[in-house]
Parts: sequence; C-alpha cells; structure tokens
Amino acid sequence: MMQVSIYTDGSARGNPNGPGGYGTILQYKDPRGTLHERELSAGYQKTTNNRMELMGVIAGLEALNRPCRVFLYSDSQYVVNAFNQNWIDGWIRKNWVTSRKEAVKNIDLWKRLLAAKQPHEVTFVWVKGHNGHPENERCDQLATAAADGSALLVDEGVQ
Repeated sequence: MMQVSIYTDGSARGNPNGPGGYGTILQYKDPRGTLHERELSAGYQKTTNNRMELMGVIAGLEALNRPCRVFLYSDSQYVVNAFNQNWIDGWIRKNWVTSRKEAVKNIDLWKRLLAAKQPHEVTFVWVKGHNGHPENERCDQLATAAADGSALLVDEGVQ
C-alpha cells in the first residue's frame, strides 16, 4: 500500500463568517526515493476556521486516487482529537449529538471527511502550529493566501 503524508491548515479572517481558506500538501516518495509533492488550496467568502481545517483534510484525502496508508498532519486539535480521542465515534453513536446534548457543528463536512477517509488507513498526527514546522508553515501560507484571494467560493454549509 502506497504511503502518503498529508499536511493541512485552515484559516478564517474575522472568524466566524469571514473569508477563509485551506492549504494542503501531499507528499509521496516513489520506490526510487524521489519525493513527489502536490499543493492544494481554495478560498471561501464566508466560513469558519474549523470548517477550513476540515476542508484541508478533505481536499487531501479526496485527491488520492487509490487506497493509501496516510499520515495526516494537522495543527487542529478539533480535527485530530475527533479521531484520536474517538469523539467522532460517540457523535455517530449519539446521532451527531455531543456529550453536552448539542448538535455537532459542521456535520456536512464530518460526513464528507468520513467518506473520503474510508478507503484509506489514516493516522492523525497533531503538530504545533506556527512553530517552525516547514510543511505546516507552508500550508498556513497557502490557506491565508487563499482566504485573501479574489476568486472566493461559497461555503454552502456555513451557518
């Protein structure tokens, strides 16, 4: 199974409901040891930071065209803990309700992420943001440039 590293970051200006964007880097070393890298990003007119963190992960996983072993690096504890602390399993069991008896936010993106994740073996790794991690810093640049761009998309799920 091909091993891929995915690095992601999300950004929102005027969170919540300001412009935002995500940045994603996919890296793969072929059998000869050559590194292949692809960058993805997009900006949205009105969104939230958490939605953009989720979109960065979704974009990376949806870009894969075959089942892979994925190491997914994010500075979002919201995303990483949802899987590493099994929050998502509880939300699904409770029909998308939190332990505080509130509806889970961003259900549309969580469901999309689960579908994108399904064919892969994914390990979520938290990295400290804005701490000199080269790929995380680059993802931040991609996300903020997308948020500041002129060709902003509409985030249909933002409330």
